[in-house]
Amino acid sequence: MYVQVAVNLPLTSGVFDYHLPSELEGQVQPGCLVVVPFSHQTVQGIVLRLKESTSLLETRPVEALLDPQPVLTKTQIALAQVLAEETLAPLASCLDNMLPPGLSQHADSEYSLRSGKPLKEEIELSPFQRKLLALIRERGALRGRQIAAAFPRREWKPAAQSLVRWGWLQSRPVLPPPSVRPRLTRTVQLSASPEMLEANWGKLGRGEAGVRRQAMIRFLQNEGGTADAAWVYAASGGNLADLKHLQKLGLVVLSEGEVWRDPLESIESTPQTPPHLTSDQESAWQQIKTGIQLAIQRQPISPFLLHGVTGSGKTELYLRAVEETLRAGRQAIVLVPEIALTPQTVRRFLARFPGQVGLIHSRLSPGERYDTWRRARQGLLSVIVGPRSALFTPLPDPGLIVVDECHDDSYYQSENPPYYHAVSAAIIYARLASAVLVLGSATPPVHLTFRAEREGWHILKLPLRILAHRQAVENQLQRLAGHPATQQGYNPTQINQNGDSAALPLPPVQIVDMRHELKMGNRSIFSRALHNALTQTLERRQQAILFLNRRGRATFVFCRECGYALRCPRCDLPLTLHTDPRGNLEEILICHTCNYQRKPPRKCPECSSPHFRMYGLGTEKLESELLAQFPSARVLRWDADTTRHKGAHDLILSHFVRHQADILIGTQMLAKGLDLPLVTLVGVILADVGLNFPDFRASERTFQLLTQVAGRAGRSPLGGEVILQTFQPDHPAIRYAAQHDYEGFYRQELAARQRIGYPPFSRLLRLTVFHADAQVAADSALLVTQQLQRWIELGEHHATEIIGPAPCFFSRQRGQYRWQVILRGPEPAEVLKGHSPETLAGATLHIEVDPPNLL
Repeated sequence: MYVQVAVNLPLTSGVFDYHLPSELEGQVQPGCLVVVPFSHQTVQGIVLRLKESTSLLETRPVEALLDPQPVLTKTQIALAQVLAEETLAPLASCLDNMLPPGLSQHADSEYSLRSGKPLKEEIELSPFQRKLLALIRERGALRGRQIAAAFPRREWKPAAQSLVRWGWLQSRPVLPPPSVRPRLTRTVQLSASPEMLEANWGKLGRGEAGVRRQAMIRFLQNEGGTADAAWVYAASGGNLADLKHLQKLGLVVLSEGEVWRDPLESIESTPQTPPHLTSDQESAWQQIKTGIQLAIQRQPISPFLLHGVTGSGKTELYLRAVEETLRAGRQAIVLVPEIALTPQTVRRFLARFPGQVGLIHSRLSPGERYDTWRRARQGLLSVIVGPRSALFTPLPDPGLIVVDECHDDSYYQSENPPYYHAVSAAIIYARLASAVLVLGSATPPVHLTFRAEREGWHILKLPLRILAHRQAVENQLQRLAGHPATQQGYNPTQINQNGDSAALPLPPVQIVDMRHELKMGNRSIFSRALHNALTQTLERRQQAILFLNRRGRATFVFCRECGYALRCPRCDLPLTLHTDPRGNLEEILICHTCNYQRKPPRKCPECSSPHFRMYGLGTEKLESELLAQFPSARVLRWDADTTRHKGAHDLILSHFVRHQADILIGTQMLAKGLDLPLVTLVGVILADVGLNFPDFRASERTFQLLTQVAGRAGRSPLGGEVILQTFQPDHPAIRYAAQHDYEGFYRQELAARQRIGYPPFSRLLRLTVFHADAQVAADSALLVTQQLQRWIELGEHHATEIIGPAPCFFSRQRGQYRWQVILRGPEPAEVLKGHSPETLAGATLHIEVDPPNLL
């Protein structure tokens, strides 16, 4: 019996045939994780299919089976194959992306000192080579990953390979074993009768040991069954030696049992009764329900694009779709764009489906992710919630995929190959699995709406915001009884008459021209309108959100004498001034791209002047200015700096929901689906951030962000208002966002894209060249461009054009210079199929199909 295997090696394309040794026959099936020899290495691989014959004259054997159960389903394998075809990524990287961290391992090399004299002792070593030798002398043999960790952002491999050639070091291939495994715990059970216990009581020991063992026996008698050994230790003060003594006397039985590491174990949820649907919700639900019934019969069903304004009740439709799917014995995946959203979303799903929900995201420990992954594989979990990685959970029969806030760019994986968009992957996966796909957003991407209209998808609209949180508001008013200001703008009698399914208006939006504020002498961060609105909100004991999509205290620091700007030496980008995150109240300069850090200099490196100017505004500066003007306000800040630790998102959000703070300051996390009933004011400090980037989607992203942030206000009977501060009040993105006019923006933006021939009227493919040497990066980009031109001519891809080469907008990142070449046409990926452009460049080359931006 032969197997076709995709080996887990970066940048290795193709599949390879191996034969099964007799001891593995009958145990291996498609989707299994195996160990195989490859060239001079031992590597992991995924079995794609079994074969009765092979065209090869000789094959090598599969060495080991790492898991008796398949780690991927057949549908997942098919998804990986389509993704590899669509994204031009190696199949192995697409498969590897679906495995939990710790289970998948890459082949590595181990470097150690060579005994005896070097072969070329006369060659003078470089300072870095001497550092590398000193490290291995001190720590012993090291794997490549350990060396990379010791020398971050350093190209260490050429130095190590030279030392091997010259006889200073020796290397050997290694394959680390999986670093995650089931968690086992010791358990104890009383096995003796009362008579036997009485007969052995005197043998328990004297002194403290006897007292501890007697306490253990009494605890086990009270428990009446199997108990965790840790509980026995805690109750008696005993230890393992005491238990083994009792086991030797035949009084207890020791065993081991598996314990699931569940990140949701401590989350409390209250069962909820589904609310009544509005007429718009009911109409949309009936169409989704019909789709689910067709999918159960394995009939093809087009995706559902659920376009609902903020607060229109999209989540309730997701919940009903999940319930209908589970009733049919299938499972559901619910994707959210940010880890920050998962606590709120998970609680809503736990309340409706207790004991059936699993959570997957990168902030969990490897053990928690591994156990959730295994429980889903075994069919013990029916609903998986999480960001884009949750899409690849090995559910036996997924019948529903929900992508909430489908417009969000965080669904795109840009860090490592494969470079893919979770929305595109979900469309493919739903088709392969005969599942229903629901894409929800208040601001669907322009290209997605255009595709839905062109391909005849089901477009469902929820144009009205529904009345919600009536009870929460009533409770808040009762707590604040005696404060007349809290009653302003709230009429409970009217709301009782309207009922739970009544509609609420979207919050009014006021655009403030900050140019006019400056002319009037107001140089504050806050316009007069925003300052007055904040004052009224605090007087009414309500809550406000202030949005600024920049972190730090100052975004640009320069010398007032000579103009020298403090920049990152690896990225050539301005450093941002922060309060030191280690909590010592000192200031520190940080690069937001590569995390380079340094203390602010006392003197200018160019002219030695001590006078520096701090320019720009970030969330830290906003927080300090807010507290200076409103010293009694309780303020929370929610950005990447305050959420570094596990559970920080949930902690900040829960504090704000319980009204333990009055004002929440934050970055784009605030725009992503939060439901906060007591927020009646949203202030956008600078609506222009990101608007003028040289990218064809800059206006769309600004419109989406402002519309979503504005949607956090007025989600309860208390009502709300939004204030947008801007220096470009006439820009279409800002005007349409202020009017909550998606349709108007969509038509205007579509016309603009058609004029310049950009998506959705064409597709883009981006090739980005990286190198530490600026000239090598430029030369490599030119070489790639010349070859692309030849391939276009040979393949007669005359509708495809080349844009570039040109330096990227962010021309240097992490010490690497960046150049890009863009292919634009109906199917630009066809130009590269059958070719290997990465072999042309003397530099690193990334290939992205349909990239979300060109920066």
